[in-house]
Amino acid sequence: MAVITIHPIKSTLKKALDYICNPEKTDEKILIDSFGCVPETADIEFDYTLSRSVGNKGNNLAHHLIQSFAPGEVAYEEAHRIGRELADAVLGGNFEYVLTTHIDKGHIHNHIMFCAASFVDRHKYVSNRRSLYGIRNISDRLCREHGLSVIVPGEKKRQSIGELKAETEGRSWKAKLKEAIDKYIELSSDWDDFLRRMEADGYTIKRASYTSYKAPGQERFCGGQTLGTEYADERIKERIAGLTVALKRRRPIIGQDTGKINLIMDIQESVKAQESPGYTHWMKLHNLKEAAKTVAFLTENNLLQYEQLSAKIFEIQNLFDSTTVTLKGAEKRLSDLNLLIKNVESFRHTYGAYKAHRQAKGKEKEQLARQHESALIIHAAARKALREMGIDGKLPNVAALKAERDKLTAEKFALYQQYNGLKRQVKEYDTIKQNIDKILGADRSGEHRKNTQQIQ
Repeated sequence: MAVITIHPIKSTLKKALDYICNPEKTDEKILIDSFGCVPETADIEFDYTLSRSVGNKGNNLAHHLIQSFAPGEVAYEEAHRIGRELADAVLGGNFEYVLTTHIDKGHIHNHIMFCAASFVDRHKYVSNRRSLYGIRNISDRLCREHGLSVIVPGEKKRQSIGELKAETEGRSWKAKLKEAIDKYIELSSDWDDFLRRMEADGYTIKRASYTSYKAPGQERFCGGQTLGTEYADERIKERIAGLTVALKRRRPIIGQDTGKINLIMDIQESVKAQESPGYTHWMKLHNLKEAAKTVAFLTENNLLQYEQLSAKIFEIQNLFDSTTVTLKGAEKRLSDLNLLIKNVESFRHTYGAYKAHRQAKGKEKEQLARQHESALIIHAAARKALREMGIDGKLPNVAALKAERDKLTAEKFALYQQYNGLKRQVKEYDTIKQNIDKILGADRSGEHRKNTQQIQ
């Protein structure tokens, strides 16, 4: 899992950059990366971009994003890769940033410091609750893709790194209390039964405006709501009543028809179904409705043979995969174009200072070096970046580059729409197939039934 925090840098940018690039924290600077700037001169390059920003200037120089991983869950090389993927996904190739991975503490964490203004459209980055929510979603997705755990919304967001470390090492009494509550919820028939079972096993219960718990040997009471939204009184009552069956993510309330085709639920493997006859009855009705919707969908789409369904899924998955590759290629080309335009414009904008300094001699040269220090640094960084891009002669036409960028941006937008539509289809057909496998009693190891098997 990864905890995400972000805060603005309003002053001492150089000091903040020096801190995150500390050799003792970054394995002698091995775990330092950057985009659109050089780590050693990032403060000057950020300042140059800020000086050309438009709109609401504000007083933010940069934003400091921290991604902290649970102790022992990830190797530092992989954490660094995840940090790079996070920065690229969040900033979209529009902001200069410096990424470092610190390995000097008990937990590995990434520091991403990015300029407060975009070098593409010159507008300031808007940091608020909505943007933070988006960053956390991206971080969670990357953690899942890398096989790491993900924080349950509302459950662990208030935990400090120390608490995460204690929980990972099995020393957190909060974690143990949550595990106990989860167990008693599965065993109890109603709220009163839940409380009776806990008290019978030695837990002390304090009933007030909200319920508090104290485990045997625990010094203080702990309110259920402080453990997370899943442990507030009303939420526990809902879980006991079977109003939701998933602890890892919120699902529609029982009886609420979203209009979408949902998975057929496995009564045999549901502990709640075994404990509650009423819940078993609801699951049977739910399964009948979902089976009917599943068959209706297949009939409408003329997918009456299992082999037809499998072929359709294969077709959609292939189209989704190819669209994903094309979209990633468009995003990479856009990022490269933005960087090229930035460096060409920076090169030209500072060329006068560079030329005057190169032609000067003696004290005049020293005076110009002091007077135009920032411009000379920007020029050197732009020249180096252009050479790394294979440009060491005539500079490309910026107007032509921007026209290509505008065209590619429109293509990317269309690809995103196609990508999102195919993503929904992949999820829908995956649900359909799982339902059909259960309806037909298909082997759970993934072995298909004969292609001649009819779905109806």
